[in-house]
Amino acid sequence: MLTAHRDSKSDLSALEAAVESARAGFACMFSTSDEYEGALIAARRAEGRYGSQRDWQPLLLGGSAVVLLGAILAMI
Repeated sequence: MLTAHRDSKSDLSALEAAVESARAGFACMFSTSDEYEGALIAARRAEGRYGSQRDWQPLLLGGSAVVLLGAILAMI
């Protein structure tokens, strides 16, 4: 009878562990969508999906200056 009691206790603890595992499978590890999106972007960056970002502002500024200078010189 003592072994039956031990078996039922181990069965009960195994069942409780299975329940906790099942609950954890349905739980979301992020409390907000911002946290999820931040983690998703960080993971994708770690994979190298986004590549390097090129800064286009100096190139556009230089090109605009050349066009403006050309327009001014054309008027003279």
